Amino acid sequence: MKSYCVAAVLALAASAFLPTKALAADCANRGQLDDAYCDADNDLVADIPAKTRDPSVIVFAYTPVEDPAVYENAFKPFTEYLGKCMDKRVVYYPVQSNSAEIEAMRSGRLTVAGFSTGPIGFAVNMAGAVPFAAKGTEKGVEGYNLIVIVKSSSPFQKLSDLKGKKFAHTAPSSNSGNLAPKALFPAEGLKPGEDYPIIFSGGHDKSALGVGSGDYEAAAVASDVFDRMVARGTLKGDDFRIIYRSATFPSSGFAYAHDLKPEIADRLKKCFYDFRFPPEMQKDFEGDDRFFPITYLKEWAIVRKVAEDSGTPYNKAAYEKEAAREAEAAKKKAEQPKKP
Repeated sequence: MKSYCVAAVLALAASAFLPTKALAADCANRGQLDDAYCDADNDLVADIPAKTRDPSVIVFAYTPVEDPAVYENAFKPFTEYLGKCMDKRVVYYPVQSNSAEIEAMRSGRLTVAGFSTGPIGFAVNMAGAVPFAAKGTEKGVEGYNLIVIVKSSSPFQKLSDLKGKKFAHTAPSSNSGNLAPKALFPAEGLKPGEDYPIIFSGGHDKSALGVGSGDYEAAAVASDVFDRMVARGTLKGDDFRIIYRSATFPSSGFAYAHDLKPEIADRLKKCFYDFRFPPEMQKDFEGDDRFFPITYLKEWAIVRKVAEDSGTPYNKAAYEKEAAREAEAAKKKAEQPKKP
């Protein structure tokens, strides 16, 4: 199937429409959803609106946990299949931040996307995303752990050894990169923000590379991202030690826009569930070979609890704060002089 450049995606934005607000009088239950959505059936995701759409192009994105180009290539066998299965053109949209991905879904530019474990809550509540699949095998959904990595040559053996040290988190909305550490570390004798100043690196890959280069003495990262970096040779596993590993969390979730025509959403889900990863995709995703059906209500219950327990619920105020932080970080990066 023919590939299409990002310019094609931007052209689609001109014809995209913002979601119509569900008036309070028309909505029996909204929960934590934004005012643009309603949840009358109490499944925690936006209901199908009166006005639905059948997009001529399927715009697909994946969470920016690493360089977007890495995942554009990794998902190429799937996006080619998806175009044939849906009988539509498929465009891969390389997003640069979690908030950019969420805003693209909210504005109608994205049809379906994979969101990181933590930000998926914001995608559901602020953008009307409807999670329906996660990577996995016949045994079920792929899981991952929050791990804390240090250099193998360092003296640190347990979390409490890191008091006062340069400890990297990834981003405020990240589950393993920020929310889970806030909820789980205190029981291990370490309080983020009190026992050490939180430094946001901007990504799991940046945190891991920062530990390797000595910019940080430790970092909280997702185990699956770390394992992929080691498998690709981006990192040398022997250069690091893991001094903490959490219980298992669900990995990234795939969600479609809530305003798709029901028959389009059903066909999209079937295309996902019927696909089997070819060997190159199984290698890129640590043996996962399919998309496994999930719901936000059930599989993301533990993630929502971590968000609440860490004082970072998936509401509008928290989302706007995160979006402003990411915008400021992007501005500072753009202002940095380019290396010759």
